[in-house]
Amino acid sequence: MTAGVALLAWYDRAARVLPWRVSPGDRALGVRPDPYRVWLSEVMLQQTTVAAVQGYFHRFTTRWPDVAALAAAADAEVMAEWAGLGYYARARNLLACARAVVADHGGQFPSRREALQALPGIGPYTAAAIAAIAHDAAEVVVDGNVERVMARLFAHPEPMPAAKPALIGLAAQFTPRLRPGDHAQAVMDLGATICTPRNPTCPDCPLAEFCAACAMGLQAELPRKLAKPEKPIRQGVVWIARRADGAWLLEQRPERGLLGGMLGWPGTGWDGSDAAPPLDADWQAAGEVRHTFTHFHLTLTVLHAETPQNATPDRGCFLGANAFRPADLPTLMRKAHAAIGHS
Repeated sequence: MTAGVALLAWYDRAARVLPWRVSPGDRALGVRPDPYRVWLSEVMLQQTTVAAVQGYFHRFTTRWPDVAALAAAADAEVMAEWAGLGYYARARNLLACARAVVADHGGQFPSRREALQALPGIGPYTAAAIAAIAHDAAEVVVDGNVERVMARLFAHPEPMPAAKPALIGLAAQFTPRLRPGDHAQAVMDLGATICTPRNPTCPDCPLAEFCAACAMGLQAELPRKLAKPEKPIRQGVVWIARRADGAWLLEQRPERGLLGGMLGWPGTGWDGSDAAPPLDADWQAAGEVRHTFTHFHLTLTVLHAETPQNATPDRGCFLGANAFRPADLPTLMRKAHAAIGHS
């Protein structure tokens, strides 16, 4: 038995049950994956765990069951539903991509990797994943799990991230013409459940007898990684104002940049901006909140004020209490709201 055959036999027995996935048994019966659900899951899973994504995926597909429905959705509604999932540029690209699929492709996702990669927000990995999983194209699908499996299977010593091109080449050698979609998901499942970053359970692995790292006792050391530089710490301020009638002062952030396009509290400093408070008020310190972005840690000072009914802000606008939901805010802004102790 070859390594590829052993992997697919394991996948047929042990494939994870995921809401966007067609099981190997159903796939063998001719059930085809929905490219919309494959695409949506892959975008959501970027930099995010399966556990974190499943609830969002269910809400999105219940509210917008196909790409045409999503393309017709209001930007603010999609951004609000995305709130808390992070990396908000993905949500903006999600809408742009859905609208491009409807406008330029008749509401059908292309089947070829090159055409998929031309759509907004779809990079090489996502294009290959959609082509392989939804259309069974023999594309090379390489995420972090696959990189780890390849580094161990072939005992590749080069540290990350320099090793990425070599690992993609090794994954290409390992990608079969038969059942490439199931194969891609099988390697990802193996990395997620058995060939894990720490304490891989090699006795349960279908590739153990083929694994060079396992034979050499190096599996816990691979893939090697260069030490990451320490993240800098930034400081900032947000101003949270509540009007006498219960309305909250909010502003929509610029489309580009951190938390782009999202509703939030007026602020300054942490994202490179510099501004005065949004209105004259008796601002009171409500403490600090901490948050970590990809490239830096943030300490944010929260200032709060109660304002009269006729308060006129220099930036942002008041949103009525009935229309305000903290859950619509990104995680950082929810933390700041929680700091002032209001519901």
